[in-house]
Amino acid sequence: MKKLIYTILIVTMFVTVAFSQQLTQTVRGTIIDMDSQLPLIGVSVRVVGDDKFKGAATNANGEFHLEKMTVGRITLQLSYVGYETKTISDIEVNSGKEKVLNLAMQESIQKLNEVVIKANKNKGDAINQMSIISTRSISAAETKRYAGGLDDPSKILSNFAGVTASQNGGNDIIVRGNSPKYIQWRLDGVEITNPTHFAYQNSVSGGVSALNNSLLTTSDFSTGAFSPEYGDVLSGVYDVKLRTGNNQKYETSLGVGVQGTDLTVEGPFKKGYGGSFLINYRYSTISLLNNLGVIKLDGVLNYQDGAFKVVLPTKKTGTFSFFGLGGLSNGSLKDVKADKIAIPGNETITSDITEDYDKDNYLSNFGLNHTIGINDKSFIKTNLSYSNNGIKDDVFKIKTTIITNGDGEFLRDSVGNRDLYYRSRIKNSVYRGAITYNNKLNAKNTIQLGTKYALFGYDSKLSNAQDSTGSMFTLADFNENISTLNNFISWKHRFNEKITIVAGVHNMNVLYNKKSTIEPRIALNWQINRTSSLSAGYGKHSTMESVHNYFARVKQPDGSITEPNKNLDLLKADHFVMSYEKRFGENIRVKLEAYYQNLYNLPVENNDTSYYATINEGTDFRYVELVNKGTGKNYGVELTLERLFSKGYYYLINASIYNSKYKSLEGVERNTAYNNNYLANILFGKEFANRGKKQNQTLNLNAKVFFGGGKRYIPLLTDAQGNLAVDAANNKFWDYKKAYDKKFEDIYQVNLSASYKWNKPKVTHELFITLDNITNNRAKLSEYYDEKVPGKIGYVTQFEMFPNLMYRLYF
Repeated sequence: MKKLIYTILIVTMFVTVAFSQQLTQTVRGTIIDMDSQLPLIGVSVRVVGDDKFKGAATNANGEFHLEKMTVGRITLQLSYVGYETKTISDIEVNSGKEKVLNLAMQESIQKLNEVVIKANKNKGDAINQMSIISTRSISAAETKRYAGGLDDPSKILSNFAGVTASQNGGNDIIVRGNSPKYIQWRLDGVEITNPTHFAYQNSVSGGVSALNNSLLTTSDFSTGAFSPEYGDVLSGVYDVKLRTGNNQKYETSLGVGVQGTDLTVEGPFKKGYGGSFLINYRYSTISLLNNLGVIKLDGVLNYQDGAFKVVLPTKKTGTFSFFGLGGLSNGSLKDVKADKIAIPGNETITSDITEDYDKDNYLSNFGLNHTIGINDKSFIKTNLSYSNNGIKDDVFKIKTTIITNGDGEFLRDSVGNRDLYYRSRIKNSVYRGAITYNNKLNAKNTIQLGTKYALFGYDSKLSNAQDSTGSMFTLADFNENISTLNNFISWKHRFNEKITIVAGVHNMNVLYNKKSTIEPRIALNWQINRTSSLSAGYGKHSTMESVHNYFARVKQPDGSITEPNKNLDLLKADHFVMSYEKRFGENIRVKLEAYYQNLYNLPVENNDTSYYATINEGTDFRYVELVNKGTGKNYGVELTLERLFSKGYYYLINASIYNSKYKSLEGVERNTAYNNNYLANILFGKEFANRGKKQNQTLNLNAKVFFGGGKRYIPLLTDAQGNLAVDAANNKFWDYKKAYDKKFEDIYQVNLSASYKWNKPKVTHELFITLDNITNNRAKLSEYYDEKVPGKIGYVTQFEMFPNLMYRLYF
């Protein structure tokens, strides 16, 4: 009996000790020179605020290791002779996954005998050394933290000043009044297709991103006066970075949620080798929930996507990195209503017609990056990539006839044939090759120069039914190759610790119709003192219009068909930006930024009574003769107050007042479709750490409140008394003379999110929930003719309240 008691006591003691042990994890990373991108040897890495000194120094590969770091948040300080000291705060350490950091330090231009040199670079500044104005970095933690952005990096952007979304549930990114189709997406420095499921032919709308936030590391987002390397873009550049897989330990994460179930695996190829892999796959659970009756859809929606990144370092031939992103989506919807989804032809609804919509999309992007150092000051980066995407759209109209008896009494409905109304078959592909040379001449001067060649393949056929006969008319039918050549040179000069200038030139050439531009760029940052800075910049920018406009088939008065737009020139813009930033301590900043964008060479309809310009093109398209004689302007002021996450909480408050105007050949200055005039965001969140008996649990609560100006629209025809005056028989519905004159009521939206995380030995559990538009506000976004409703005017409204739930396991 005594032996049994002793045994129980011993076992109890060991169990108690095991569960009372602090949870720990490894923190490690690589530190490189910001300009040369080469590893720094001997950097001191110290854990700040720890009672016992904990630290490490980087090895010959710039790597450091910190073992047995307590789960929670830590702050690291980096110091190195001749370099600016750098502090990285609020690094989250979890038990289920190693923390791997990629850090960079800036060489100081002060003399070495000036012992302590503090960095001026702050949290939130751009990762790209050449982007010093209208650019901010977005960390992986922010993509997970902000309310309304769960698993969708595109929706994160609408939290920032000057950026908004369409409010219809789509993934549009509207920057400073510009059309969302002029956003440039990049993945690991390479241009890619719009990574959105269910997107339309000009890469707008769509509902779900194929990119998963859990795969990303810190990325850059630029909103104007872009650095010299960026070409073929007018609106904004989102340079998304995939994180590198763990090269020392195998790790897995599994997520199950309302929108999808995903699996991520990562690890080294072999022990002692620095190479790694990262692979993710996600499958939609929307159709499963629909089948179970949890949600209700009038049809079927499916999507799946995957991504990978493989890093292969070598001893003599540099580092190779392979990456990919792909997605498939399809839907089949019955009796589609214009207030639910925009499709060609459903901007008008008559009492006897219903519409069905079948849609298939695919996208894929594959790339190879190779970086090799030439010496301790310079390197060459080469990339090769292939991207393609395809769209199949079919819209059917079904006419229903009412059958009555001889007395006119209703007997039954007679449903007619499923007649094809609109069809698109689109296949786009592009091969790209680029090479960039980077040379850090000294602590003051860095130069970059590069060239990129792209070969686009377009195979498209679009047609719709003629209203009078029902026969299909071909809107565009082309199978063409278009090549472009882009060149740039960029120079960064640091006059001293306070003043930095980036200057350069970008050259874009469209070889198909021999159009080219020379685009000067310049930006200046003046660090007035340790807490204040002033920046100014200018850039000339250009881009091609969506390709279907070049090959539009236009019927002439004599009945002949021509393709008059093949010689369209590039759209062009001058961007002017000035900003002032004031820091209050390490984590609080106020930023005021003003901008002016002068747009010219805009394609407009070749008709002096037409309002039409392609910059307003959304999901409904016009195939008309175009000329590059339109002009426009976007101007505004943005104010941001931000407290970066520290001591368990953050807030972000910003407001933008802006105007977006254009002129077509009619000579009338109009609002663009995206001129909502103002927007404001209020975000805040609180972390409650060290919860539970074992202090291993963390609760995060986040909220976002959005206010914005009403949506501009083209009204239905009305008479002098304001009564509806459409002529459905002759297909006359819209009052184009009043295009975008008025806007609907202002929009507001409240999003809430929460996450609960608990760390266990070798595993971390995390539960996320988001409630978008929790008040279910349904502001009007556009109107359409609908014979089936009172007054015969229907409205597309704000996307309704949407809950999202995700459980994720890291081990």
